[in-house]
Amino acid sequence: MSLLVGIRVIDAASFVAGPAAATVLADFGADVIKIEPPGRGDSYRDRSGPDNPQIDVNYAWLLDNRNKRSLALNLKDPAGQDVLNTLVQQADIFVTNLPLPVRARLQIRWEDLQPQNERLIYASISAYGEQGPDASRTGFDSTALWARTSLMDMVKPSPDSAPSRSLPAMGDHPTAMSLFGGIMAALYQRERTGLGDYVSTSLMANGVWWNGLQIQAMLCGGRYRARPPREDAANALQNLYRAEDGRWFQLACNPEDKHWPLLLGVIGQPDLAGDQRFATRAVRHAHARELIGILDECFASRPWSAWQESFAGVGLTAGVVQTLEDVVADPQMFASDVLTPLPPTTDGPTHTVNSPVWVHGAPKVTPRDAPALGQHTDEILREAGLSDDKISTLRRNATIQ
Repeated sequence: MSLLVGIRVIDAASFVAGPAAATVLADFGADVIKIEPPGRGDSYRDRSGPDNPQIDVNYAWLLDNRNKRSLALNLKDPAGQDVLNTLVQQADIFVTNLPLPVRARLQIRWEDLQPQNERLIYASISAYGEQGPDASRTGFDSTALWARTSLMDMVKPSPDSAPSRSLPAMGDHPTAMSLFGGIMAALYQRERTGLGDYVSTSLMANGVWWNGLQIQAMLCGGRYRARPPREDAANALQNLYRAEDGRWFQLACNPEDKHWPLLLGVIGQPDLAGDQRFATRAVRHAHARELIGILDECFASRPWSAWQESFAGVGLTAGVVQTLEDVVADPQMFASDVLTPLPPTTDGPTHTVNSPVWVHGAPKVTPRDAPALGQHTDEILREAGLSDDKISTLRRNATIQ
């Protein structure tokens, strides 16, 4: 049986990080009720921006809202708030990432909902944290996670380059996993105390955690060295190289002293062991540019597949830089259930991206299609105890759809 069967979740979030956290809960069997405004639904249903792949399948909605039920409910209407309060009284977890001022207007803050259900776990994602001067500011992963925490600056290819641009949702999905972890910890605490709790994370906090080694160095008084171009990397044995067939790969010789003679054997340059420029780790680093030039010439002599076999034969670590086309054809992705099967359809995709954690004694549920807007409205409200007459009145007043 799946781990979270019997747990009911209200997903009152929008776009990516909050809904994605609820999706992971649904993957493990939780009953997730996705609340959306009638009419247009969650804005995330529209992913028609120019940076996104232009295909007929609503791939973003499929990924981040699978295994959920949709309730189209107007939370701006007092009658809609009454319905929500009824659902909260029966729920285990409430997930939101709406801006703090919006939560106040809709009366969906922790202090609004907790008195109605002392066992409720309130799970919150914000852009910049919930205290401080920027607590009420809006933000996306590109601004709060990538830009604010220096990640865009840190991963640019050279000091003179413009900051690197992130792609949509790159930081949202890992942030969703942070919230999922907090929710699971709160469920464990509830087993001990009988009480719910307030769980929170932020896009900014996750970006700082990603960049934690560099930021901790600065906190300890270190000085940041601008990231040089590949040809001037500080360590030639931890660098990108290009094979004869044009494929780039990341070489990662660690521990370096142990792997240096193995690398010399692979590239057929044993004489370099006696070259005083490369005799110790310190001097190899001092002469890294020269060594990179030698390795560039060596690695350009054979295709990646040949180098991959040679590296594996002696236990050296290297990884090809895959394209998206490579990823969706990678047999390891399928064998390890990273790309997991969808139920057969006539014209839809055959697989979806799995959530990145497994509890091997509690299998996940089979992925189901993300819901249509209001697909389960009547079903959910009847389960909550509302009569058909009450449901009809709510629909007539445009409180539900």
